[in-house]
Amino acid sequence: MSQLLPLALVNAIDELGRLPGVGSRTAERYAYFLLRADHHINENIASAISKLHSGVKDCPVTFALIDASEDLSELYSDPSRDKTTIAVVEEPLDIIALERTGKYKGTYHVLGGAISPIDGIGPDQLHIPELINRIKNDNVQEVIIATNASVEGESTALFLQRHIIDSGITVKLTRLARGIPVGVDLEYAGQITLTHALEGRGAF
Repeated sequence: MSQLLPLALVNAIDELGRLPGVGSRTAERYAYFLLRADHHINENIASAISKLHSGVKDCPVTFALIDASEDLSELYSDPSRDKTTIAVVEEPLDIIALERTGKYKGTYHVLGGAISPIDGIGPDQLHIPELINRIKNDNVQEVIIATNASVEGESTALFLQRHIIDSGITVKLTRLARGIPVGVDLEYAGQITLTHALEGRGAF
């Protein structure tokens, strides 16, 4: 490709190809669009990307993504949220999916992934100790295991169940109902599907 296209375009294609779900053909289309687009569009995109690390941070309690200027996630600090209920999710975007249902008024806890030995991710890489502390400090009554309906998500859910029980904590453990098809991440699940799954959650 380097002999057929200018080096700057090749570099843009290579970098765009690093994005998840973006194959070589898609990367080529994106790069060509940016090349032909108004330069202000490119500047806005570049500016937004350059500010990601400085403008976003993890909430120290829930590990949800928040503005760098904020101290805590509004979904935790808001007095109308029920701190005695925690929905445990794998990634921050899973929170958006559950919030869109409009049916959940508790708080969240982001693990930062799922247990996946093949990817070198074990329990120690997840925010599990912080979850245990929250359950104790906030007098949590229910923990909703809302990990994805995948092999990794199920393994993580089972580990959390055992770990919480072994910690000697008395708390109601529930799991989202099987309205979510296996292999579908919360981020891509439909609103109706998530609503039924949330309302129909059962004992874990």
